[in-house]
Amino acid sequence: MGFGQVVIGPPGSGKTTYCNGMSQFLKLIGRKVAVVNLDPANDSLPYECAVNIEDLIKLSDVMSEHSLGPNGGLVYCMDYLEKNIDWLESKLKPFLEDHYFLFDFPGQVELFFLHSNTKNVITKLVQKLDLRLTAVHLVDAHLCCDPGKYVSALVLSLTTMLHLGLPHINVLSKIDLIENYGRLAYNLEFYMDVEDLSYLQYHLDQDPRSSKYRKLTKELCDVIEDFGLVNFSTLDIQDKESVGNLVKRIDKSNGYIFDNIQGSVVEFSKIAAAPLDWDYYRTAAVQEKHMKDE
Repeated sequence: MGFGQVVIGPPGSGKTTYCNGMSQFLKLIGRKVAVVNLDPANDSLPYECAVNIEDLIKLSDVMSEHSLGPNGGLVYCMDYLEKNIDWLESKLKPFLEDHYFLFDFPGQVELFFLHSNTKNVITKLVQKLDLRLTAVHLVDAHLCCDPGKYVSALVLSLTTMLHLGLPHINVLSKIDLIENYGRLAYNLEFYMDVEDLSYLQYHLDQDPRSSKYRKLTKELCDVIEDFGLVNFSTLDIQDKESVGNLVKRIDKSNGYIFDNIQGSVVEFSKIAAAPLDWDYYRTAAVQEKHMKDE
């Protein structure tokens, strides 16, 4: 059994920076990390890459050979990866026993709510390699400053959650830069909790670009609230406490905190119901010591 994160989000949301910072943090707390680049357009990697899709296929080659644009080329690359999933499995197997995976995916959002190739790749990895993965969906925090863009981000987050079918955590990235884009209409908790979206309607009506879509926006907000699935964590990748809090949520969602814990159902239940401020690092250290003793 292996554990890891599927890192997704629109272009510019900070996926590669996240994978770099997250891998450094996880190594600091004692985990072996394998970062897997599955973005064939990402040819400048700041992190040490354990597996790179460019060893299988390159976007530039696809665009040149098949006369495709970047979007069509990415779809082609993911289709090719799905058909050659055995290649990826063979590359991942040496890391399964003792590494934690970070999968850095492309930023083309259609891959995660419209096309089935990326979902099929993830599903096959989960089934064949017995992986426990959490989708970490990054959304640039500056979208909160524009009510229309924020509602669009909510719709994207919801459709991605429903399409992928993985444990899912939405993250407002670059939260340290949010004040550079202007003042928020409400406090940050409003945008994190995603409740009472009707309060956004007034601000949407003030924008001539959004006011003519008032009825559509209201219906979209109703759909989001009816599902009740979307909320956000915040992240400053440079802040150790911010990253640590996110890691706790991710580890709880994919079951990493239960790995190698010996105990009764009652003890497991206590951990599952515990708040995020439980003594996580002490427990992690105990688990590591237990593994070494064995």
